[in-house]
Amino acid sequence: MKNLLAALAMSAASLVAADASAQTAKPTVVLVHGAFADASSWNGVIRILEKDGYPVVAVANPLRGVASDGAYVSGIVSSLGKPVVLVGHSYGGSVITEAARGQSSVKALVYVSAFAPAEGETAAGLSGQFPGSTLGQALAPPVKLATGGNDLYILQDRFHQQFAADVPKADAVLMAATQRPITEAALNEKSGSPAWTSIPSWFVYGDQDRNIPPKALGFMAERAKSRKAEVVPGGSHVVMVSHPDTVARLIERAATAK
Repeated sequence: MKNLLAALAMSAASLVAADASAQTAKPTVVLVHGAFADASSWNGVIRILEKDGYPVVAVANPLRGVASDGAYVSGIVSSLGKPVVLVGHSYGGSVITEAARGQSSVKALVYVSAFAPAEGETAAGLSGQFPGSTLGQALAPPVKLATGGNDLYILQDRFHQQFAADVPKADAVLMAATQRPITEAALNEKSGSPAWTSIPSWFVYGDQDRNIPPKALGFMAERAKSRKAEVVPGGSHVVMVSHPDTVARLIERAATAK
């Protein structure tokens, strides 16, 4: 009888410990890159998050269209089966806005120099709503797609100044050569109902962003009633590359928020 009671006590203690562990487990951080970048743009942020004990998944964003890319990322989130902090850079912000809709596992949205569109808005429209973007002048001639439409790239000799001015030139040259294109249609595709109306959001961006005007980013952060909007002085469009510590710190703040 004593052995049975001891076994039951141990079992109960194990259940309590398991429940406490589940409650304190850190959410998985899902990182979604934007146009003219790839998943390696998160490398500096990943190093910090993993050192601090966060599981991380850096998604290869297809960059084909808001609805289809959002569905792709949503599928990845569903497959994890655990709480998630969803982070998007640039056009990736439009994607996480779509992907998080109806996902109860997404606890926070973090926008890194990113679009946070309302229903019916487009990335191109939001960028053009405020002065300051020089992206159009830096684009290479469109690449025709066999299925119709165009792929867009940034001219390699304009990439450093346009996209990553606060990144060392040697690194920017590599980023320019390995950039991934986005379809012109994706930048002009209307967004669906935004997840940021029901999920807490955080924003971080540079005040020298030449792709998305800082005023546009500030407008979206205020509209989304973000918990925190951090502006990086001198920051370019890729603050996750040039200031990974700042971006990682904000992600962790979102992950631990009540």
